[in-house]
Amino acid sequence: MKCEAVHCFDRASVRFAVYPDGSDGPRVLAEISEQALRDVFGVRGGAEDLIHSCEQHFPLLEAKALQRFRHDPGKAVLLDTRDMSFI
Repeated sequence: MKCEAVHCFDRASVRFAVYPDGSDGPRVLAEISEQALRDVFGVRGGAEDLIHSCEQHFPLLEAKALQRFRHDPGKAVLLDTRDMSFI
């Protein structure tokens, strides 16, 4: 699936969409912190590089976000460095 991501400067994160029931189902927004992208994936640049990293690693981010969403659908999906320890 295509990565739909946008940099959120004010939140120091990248927000991306996941679809728990496939592309015909509802969209869930998840976020990963800039720090996680820098710590885990070695991003050094600005907003474009952060978004590119999300696109490049989307299958991993999507899997973790969906796992988090399914565990507690009522809670915001916010990923940080600790969440990426499986890499």
